[in-house]
Amino acid sequence: MKNRKPPQPTRSKLSVFRQLCNLIPNHLVPQLAREHRVQEKARTFSPWSQVVALLYAQFTHAVGLNDVCDALHLHSGPLSAIRGATPPSRNGFSHANRHRDPAMAEDLFWRMLGHLKSLCPAFAGGSGRRLAGRFTRSIHVVDSTVLELVASCMDWASHRRRKAAAKCHVRLDLQSFLPRFVLFDSARHADGHHAREVCAGLRAGEIALFDRAYVDFGHLAELTGRGVFWVTRAKDSHQFRVVEKRLPQPGGKILRDDLVVLKVAATRAGHPGRLRRVVARVEVDGQEVEMTFLTNHFEWAASSVVALYKERWGIEVFFKQLKQSLQLTDFLGNSASAVRWQVWTALLMYLLLRFQVVVSRWSGSLVRLWALLRAGLWLKLDLRALLESYGTAGGPRRLRGRPEAAYLPGFG
Repeated sequence: MKNRKPPQPTRSKLSVFRQLCNLIPNHLVPQLAREHRVQEKARTFSPWSQVVALLYAQFTHAVGLNDVCDALHLHSGPLSAIRGATPPSRNGFSHANRHRDPAMAEDLFWRMLGHLKSLCPAFAGGSGRRLAGRFTRSIHVVDSTVLELVASCMDWASHRRRKAAAKCHVRLDLQSFLPRFVLFDSARHADGHHAREVCAGLRAGEIALFDRAYVDFGHLAELTGRGVFWVTRAKDSHQFRVVEKRLPQPGGKILRDDLVVLKVAATRAGHPGRLRRVVARVEVDGQEVEMTFLTNHFEWAASSVVALYKERWGIEVFFKQLKQSLQLTDFLGNSASAVRWQVWTALLMYLLLRFQVVVSRWSGSLVRLWALLRAGLWLKLDLRALLESYGTAGGPRRLRGRPEAAYLPGFG
């Protein structure tokens, strides 16, 4: 049977890039520019033009200011159709990123998150991950990623002797795969320094998963007092005293399941209550290693505690998409303000792509979606029809083979 040709995408009066930018309400950027007093510093290069230019730079993975400015000057006609956006000059673009308040970009991201949720209620819940779908409670993963910077950023982002870096602390909702809290800071502080800030928005009944770098027993006691459940790993230096053994003998990959208290008095002062310790064998890179997990939930099965912590690796997929796939590695400026503008714009682009995944039921990878949109950014094609023409929106359309089709007639 011959394969049917996929339907050709229908023409549109709007370019693909314009359709993506139109998801941002008309009033939102001018309103934020007035609130943050950015409009007062704008003359020929408006805040809206800056947002569009940064989005274009992120979509096309521009490697420098000249790359963005030259490309937008070549497409000045279709660019002006995007609510009068103008192409920037190199100095004007650099000056705007350096001197305009990046808090405007941060507010733009959070307001767009709320706006897109109102447009599509399914966007708030998403499809969810397999294990996360079994829990009625919201599951949040807390972690950070390091953004390597050039040596000229040493004055504000000094990391080590001759290195500069920044850290992006994220609390990710596993059900929607969307960030619920983002904190951008220099990499000189340890992760636990910002644990309270990142977890401040957690509500009673929700579940938090974080690595042992965020372990602060005083903070864990606060989360328990607020009714928040958490799962983390124990450090090798932690000392415990067993109060009750819940597992008489090892069963399968679960080696121990105990109720414990902290043994060192100074540490126990931060968390005087009981903890649950689960020791299990976990497969890592094809080999089984022994890991120790801590939680304040005493009713879950030990296997559920281990499986929950495995879900923490979901945030590593998020960081990989943000840094490697969407190329948040090359920055257009070296100042703290310019880097912050680009980080929040990258998160805004991730938001727009994730919204397209949900509304079009895109079944391919996020990388392929980004590559497809990047290739047709200035084409005047209907965005939904463009995704459907590749046979990946609305579910797979290919014929599926049957097991018996793998054998030829007459052969055993």
